[in-house]
Amino acid sequence: MERKEFLRSLGAGAAFALIFPCAQGCSKDEVVGNIKEVPTGVDFTIDLSSNEATNLANEGGYILKNDVVVARNLEGVLIAATQICSHQGYDQVRFVSDQGGIFHCDVHGSRFGQDGSPLNQIGNTTAKALKVYQTSVDGDILRVFE
Repeated sequence: MERKEFLRSLGAGAAFALIFPCAQGCSKDEVVGNIKEVPTGVDFTIDLSSNEATNLANEGGYILKNDVVVARNLEGVLIAATQICSHQGYDQVRFVSDQGGIFHCDVHGSRFGQDGSPLNQIGNTTAKALKVYQTSVDGDILRVFE
């Protein structure tokens, strides 16, 4: 019996019940985010007294700007790293405070120390460091640069 005939014999409801879970679980569209290049020539400022910087007021808070994750680590220091994961280039790197203050990419689970060093290996892929940027504060102005 051909697949079409088999599915037709089951009826639309049964076919949907059999196929839908596989289609959902096998879909490559589940990845949220874009593949991008790691930004170069980074040099921008953030006014720490602005609404844009509200999340940086607390330890563990972070913001995203110009494909860079800017965070206040658990020691209160402002740090910055690329938002683009070194594993496959997805723009999903975030600062995660509940894991001790690391950079984490949800797409494949890549984890990086605050210095950009890889903390795990994904499959057989050799882990590459995450690009980290310098920060300096002058009054209420945070500068993020290379």
